[in-house]
Amino acid sequence: MPGLLRGVARVAVISGTATAVSNNVSRRQAGRWEAQQQQQAVEQAPAPAQAASNEDQIAELQQLAQLKDQGILTQEEFDAKKKQILGL
Repeated sequence: MPGLLRGVARVAVISGTATAVSNNVSRRQAGRWEAQQQQQAVEQAPAPAQAASNEDQIAELQQLAQLKDQGILTQEEFDAKKKQILGL
């Protein structure tokens, strides 16, 4: 009987150790996969849309300034459109 108990105890210790190791590996892999998925989500997220390039913005602002100087736009209209162009 003592040999049987020793064998059962050995199996229990080995099984417990194997389970603990397996759980640690599973948690580590899940963490890696989650980090990988988050990184992919960030990479796939569209970049913030820029209305126009800097040169286009400058050209639009110059046209607006000309319209304001000609009296076609008021200062308030000019300021509102300028904020829209610059994304403010």
